[in-house]
Amino acid sequence: MNLTISQCFIAVDDHDRAIAFYRDALGLEVRNDVGFEGMRWVTVGPPGQPEVSIVLEPPLADPNASPEDRRLMAELMAKGLLRGVIFRTDDCDATFERISAAGGEVLQEPMDQPYGVRDCAFRDPAGNLLRFNQPLPH
Repeated sequence: MNLTISQCFIAVDDHDRAIAFYRDALGLEVRNDVGFEGMRWVTVGPPGQPEVSIVLEPPLADPNASPEDRRLMAELMAKGLLRGVIFRTDDCDATFERISAAGGEVLQEPMDQPYGVRDCAFRDPAGNLLRFNQPLPH
């Protein structure tokens, strides 16, 4: 069996701000922008990986979610407690400089980790954690 990643989902509360961040700061391409029943889904991805997509979705897109669940999700997003994505880069320091210069919220400056990568971390406009790592030479 051969499994590959096709899509992952990140909850965002403002698609226009999310597009500006993922497209302009990270350099991802916008592949799809769909509205349905008052909600919106935007698909972005790395230009060099057309088979991998990140779907920027509304928090709790499930129409059966209770008002309490929606409130709790909004609180978790506001606190930055939802996970995001780990990206691989060939130059962690240059990636950090690019995202910082674009106004990304820095959580961690580039540093070598004991598990074999140099990485840095940011929050996207919705508060999701995004890490960028570069494998260290052996």
